[in-house]
Amino acid sequence: MRHALKLANGFVVTTDNSGGIGEKQADLVFAQNEVVSYFAARVALLEQWAASAQVESVIIHNFSGDAAWQGYVQGVNRLLKDVDLEHILVTGSSETNMNLLQSAMSVTMIGRSREVVNCDVTWFIYGQPFVGSEVLENLEVIADLKKVKIAIENGYVTNIWPVGSKGIQAEFRILLAKDKLHVHSDVDVEKSAGPCTVVLVGVPNESIEQATLHFGNGLRKIIIQ
Repeated sequence: MRHALKLANGFVVTTDNSGGIGEKQADLVFAQNEVVSYFAARVALLEQWAASAQVESVIIHNFSGDAAWQGYVQGVNRLLKDVDLEHILVTGSSETNMNLLQSAMSVTMIGRSREVVNCDVTWFIYGQPFVGSEVLENLEVIADLKKVKIAIENGYVTNIWPVGSKGIQAEFRILLAKDKLHVHSDVDVEKSAGPCTVVLVGVPNESIEQATLHFGNGLRKIIIQ
C-alpha cells in the first residue's frame, strides 16, 4: 500500500502530516487544532483499512507546543468515536523546547493486518473531491468513514483505496498500474481530494445491489474510457 509500512507479525504502520495549518499567527491556513488532527487521523485510518488492517494504537506527534496538545487529542478521539473505535489508546509527544512559528503535527496509527479473501470486484467512487475550506463546507457529501467501516464489516466492500491530493484519476492509475487509463465521472477526476474526501471502494460483484443501497447517491461506478 502507498503509505502503509508492513512489518513482521502482521503489524501495519500508517501516518499523515500537517504543516502550516492551525491556530498560529504565521500559519498559511487557519483551522482549529481539533479539526487538523481529525482529518490527519482520517487519512491514517483509511490507509490502515486499505492495507486490510485493524488499528490498535494511535500516536500524535505535536510540534505546535503544549497549548495545541489537547485540541489534537480531541480531534483524534472524535474521529475514533465517529467510527466506534473510541476504545483505542491514543498517546504521543510534544516539542516544548523550541517554539515554532507555524503549526506542525502528524498522526501515526499502528494496526494488525487481517486475512482477506480475494474476489472479483467492481470499483466505485465514494464521496466528492474537496480541499482546504471546501472540506468543512461540504461535510455531507464527502466519504463517510462510518459507512465505509460498516460496508467492510458486512462484506459489501472488500477493498478500498483512499484518494488524496493526486486526485481520482491518478490514484486509479496507481491502483491498476495503468498509467494511460482515463476515468470518466460526473465529479472532477483531476481535482485534489484533500484529506481523502474520496475513497475508491471495491465491491464484490454479488454485493453491488447492497452496496448501492448502503452508500446511496454518494456511490458512482468508475467508467474507463
